[in-house]
Order: sequence, then structure tokens, then C-alpha cells
Amino acid sequence: MAKTVLVTGASAGIGKATAIFLAQNGYQVYGAARRTENMQDLKVYGIKPVALDLTKEETITACVDQILHQAGRIDILINNAGFGSEGAIEDLPIQDARYQMEVNVFGAMRLTQLVLPNMRQNRSGKIVNISSVGGKIALPLGGWYHASKFAMEALSDSMRMEVKPFGIDVIVIEPGGINSEWGEIAMESLVRVSGSSAYQDMVKGAQKSYQRTENNNSEPIVIAKLIKRAIEANQPKTRYAGGSMAKLLLFFRSTLPDRMMDRLILSQTK
Repeated sequence: MAKTVLVTGASAGIGKATAIFLAQNGYQVYGAARRTENMQDLKVYGIKPVALDLTKEETITACVDQILHQAGRIDILINNAGFGSEGAIEDLPIQDARYQMEVNVFGAMRLTQLVLPNMRQNRSGKIVNISSVGGKIALPLGGWYHASKFAMEALSDSMRMEVKPFGIDVIVIEPGGINSEWGEIAMESLVRVSGSSAYQDMVKGAQKSYQRTENNNSEPIVIAKLIKRAIEANQPKTRYAGGSMAKLLLFFRSTLPDRMMDRLILSQTK
């Protein structure tokens, strides 16, 4: 029997590529997002679009209830939905910071809370949390985004040990540079928040760095294939990294002292 997968953030980027790829490989896929109009093309792959706003409890509950009613189970949850509120910590309005954490952390964890009882009952399941290289390395002007991803890394570690006795795996995916609308939206946020502030020179450097690297980004299918490999492994690793520069950057983070890492990062924002 085909395993049932819920992919959040399925209207674009990694989420959309993952939903399509898994559907093409025999999974029963539910794609969830706020913008359901952007998921209508998924129907040709047999994917069922579901409305989901991770800041609204009623839509989170309705999403899980709908899938359990129709499919009877959720075997795999892929917490992919998220965005980046960019801007200097001094500049970013605190309500924007709260919204960042609400979507990237609290919404994802609330959805996970609602999915876990069914997985525990079935004594099996996989929770896949899409983090980022930015969940291990913090860049200037993205503090709240990095805080959300650092949080997902820690929550995944705790949860992995909590649910292991019930036959449930928790897997972290750490993408590097990926071609998607995420980067453009983040840059727009950065310029809006800090483009005219005391940090404007650093913003200009960050824009140049983004322009230099965006052509080398990987396609979302790279991460979709990585997710498939992870969920099909008999004993999945706790973390998988993929996409442009991901493994190299994580290697630097694991070997370089903090001050040297700071200098390396700041050299790319000039």
C-alpha cells in the first residue's frame, strides 16, 4: 500500500519539487500551502492540495483531520514551509521576528504534534524537518531566520530521542543554495528593512554576494531526491546535506574557530 506523505510549502521550490517527485515514485502525496491556487497543477500528478496556514490553528487542525479522514494515516511528514525575514537584528520589527518564528518553528511543531499520535499508533513514521545550512551557520542580516533554523535543529534532536521507542524517525535536511523564490523574497525583505539604515553598506555587500552565487545554485530536485533517499533508508542518518556549497560550508563550520569563520563570512559581504 502506498505510503501517505504530507508536504508543507508545496506551492513552490523544494516543497513543490518534493511533492511531484514522491508522487511520481508511488507515494500518496498531500501538498499543503497557503496559496492553494498555486498547487492546482499538482493535481495532474495525483497530488491532493490542502489549504494550510501555519499561523492559524484551525487550518493546521483541519489539514491533519482531512488527511486522516481520507487516507487513514500519515506515514511521512515533511515540514518544508518557511521563509526568511532578512534585516539587521536592530532594524527588524519585533512583530516580524515573531511571525518568522511562528511560521518556521511553532507552526511546524504544532503540525508535528497533531501528526505524531497517528504515527505512534502505527508504530512507524518519519518526520522530515527541512532546516538549512543556515541552521548551523549564522550570517549577518539574517539573525531571526537563522534563529528559526537553529531552533528546528535542536527540536529535531530532542524529538528524535523522544519518538525512537515508537518506531518513528526524525530526519533533518540541510539544503545549501537552491534555485527558488526564497532568495528573491529574502533580498526584498533585506532591502526594505535595512537598505537605508546604519547597516546599508553591509546590505549592499550582501546583495552583491547573492548575485555572485545565485547562478551556481542547485535545482530543488536535488533536495527532493535527497529526501526520498532519507525516507527510504532502513536506518536513516540524522542529517542529510545537499545543494550548492552545503557540505563545504558545513565542513568549514565544523573545523574553523568562530573568529576565523566570522572573517570568512564578512569577506563575502564587501
